[in-house]
Amino acid sequence: MPLTHLVNHQIRLAARPNGMPKTSDWSHTTQAVAEPLEGGVTLKTLALSLDPAMRGWMNEGKSYIPPVGIGEVMRAGGVGTVIASKNEQFTVGDYVSAGFGVQEYTTIEKDEIKRNGLVKIDLRAGSLTQWLNVLGMPGMTAYFGLMDVGMPQPGETVVVSGAAGAVGQTVGQIAKIKGCRVVGIAGGPAKCDWVVKELGFDACIDYKAGPGAVRAGLKEHCAKGVDIYFDNVGGEILDDVLARINRKARIIICGAISQYNNTAPVQGPKNYLSLLVNRARMEGIVVFDYADRYHLAVAEMAGYLKDGRMKSKEDIVVGLNTFPDTLLKLFNGENFGKLVLEVARD
Repeated sequence: MPLTHLVNHQIRLAARPNGMPKTSDWSHTTQAVAEPLEGGVTLKTLALSLDPAMRGWMNEGKSYIPPVGIGEVMRAGGVGTVIASKNEQFTVGDYVSAGFGVQEYTTIEKDEIKRNGLVKIDLRAGSLTQWLNVLGMPGMTAYFGLMDVGMPQPGETVVVSGAAGAVGQTVGQIAKIKGCRVVGIAGGPAKCDWVVKELGFDACIDYKAGPGAVRAGLKEHCAKGVDIYFDNVGGEILDDVLARINRKARIIICGAISQYNNTAPVQGPKNYLSLLVNRARMEGIVVFDYADRYHLAVAEMAGYLKDGRMKSKEDIVVGLNTFPDTLLKLFNGENFGKLVLEVARD
């Protein structure tokens, strides 16, 4: 069947959300699949990575990456297969990772391949969903954020919020492998039990346990203070941790999911003077800055998966049309592990 006979279902950004994204912020469209030009490839989407950063991409304004335009296919990384190729580096049937967008098919022309991040993936190193988790963007964020910005040393205490999420689960496991003591912060007993019993964290604080739960938990589990804090949530939890940091502590700002859907101004840290008193450092991490070193981190963490020192949990939801509702799981705290949208079966 010619590619142009295939129908590509897509989800496009119809309006910029005010607060939590709603149904009317999306449009569902169809179009024929395009044949690639010389040097290009056409891909079939198998699974998409749903990440908190997507909420920021929907906002207008200056950021580390241009916003998704109104009427454009929603940006999303994913994994899939090559179904047509006019590029000698890619063969029909190859498994690949790329910026697929929230759609069933995508055609990437020659001059867009590098910018799109199109690379072949090896399923001997990990499963398709692991290539969206530990071996994908969340894993790269965790690895370079912790190792390059956090610079962990054996015996140090590392605290990570969003500990049961995609980035948090990997941060904690890497920190343990590097000889650190690790305390997670997650929502609910089930997530906390999993973080400790399955991932090997030393402790986990349930932020849903009631007012003051995080402060009390940090006092109990970080009696000697915090050396590294990997922040995925921002807000009050960031302030609670800042009150416990040690001298020369490193704070990695990866995300602030508690603030992404605010209609009021973003709440900044109130305890920031703790950075001064403790001669500490707070630094942001944008994973794309490390793209030329992804292969090194992938090789290291594939080894950890193979020898059992690292686990990779994915929360898989089926169906492209479920995207608007599935995305909200990230902001309601409903996802347990890396949130993945399965678009088609391999």
